[in-house]
Amino acid sequence: MNLAAHELLESAEALRTKAAEIEQHSLFATMCKDPQLKTILTKHQQTMMAAYQQGISFLQGKGVQVTHQAPTFHDHQANFNLSEQAPMAPTQSRNSLSDQTIATLALNAHKTGSMMAMQWANECADHNLRMYHVNGANLCQEMAYEIWGWMNYNGYYQPPTFTSQQMTQMSGMFQPMNQTGNMGMVGKPMPSMGQMQHTMNQSPPPMQQMNPYQGNHNLQ
Repeated sequence: MNLAAHELLESAEALRTKAAEIEQHSLFATMCKDPQLKTILTKHQQTMMAAYQQGISFLQGKGVQVTHQAPTFHDHQANFNLSEQAPMAPTQSRNSLSDQTIATLALNAHKTGSMMAMQWANECADHNLRMYHVNGANLCQEMAYEIWGWMNYNGYYQPPTFTSQQMTQMSGMFQPMNQTGNMGMVGKPMPSMGQMQHTMNQSPPPMQQMNPYQGNHNLQ
């Protein structure tokens, strides 16, 4: 096996991070109180252990062929109701962490792992090593989604939402392309050069009429 220097350094960093997360998840699983969270953390630890062993075998030239692993999302009915958000405040215990803190730390670790693994993959010339990091990114984002699902179900992570009117306005900003390749011009004729010149020659409205916040009290 012949790897570029940066590929070897990045892979060593990935394995070092996986080893640390394996130990951390073992501690998290021991400290947490919720049995469902414990099961999730233990499963994630086993997933990272398998990925760690695969990386070791690859770097030691044992002929590992890495294939693409499509992520499998776990079903979860997300709750966006901020009124059901559980209160939170840091504790000062020196001997334990709350389940909310454990889940937050695990979630952040998986989010970071997903971003870093994809960054490493983009720098790889070796196909198998590239796919190894891509699979790592997919596994991290899947584990992050599962942790978030537990947090959301327990009221620890409720994302805010727009109103129905705001959602309609946002989605209506984007128009499909017509057959000529123009966006936002479906069913509308292109203005003539004379019309465009007339528009450009018109005086701009007074400044007080251009204030985008005037009358928009909903922005506060």
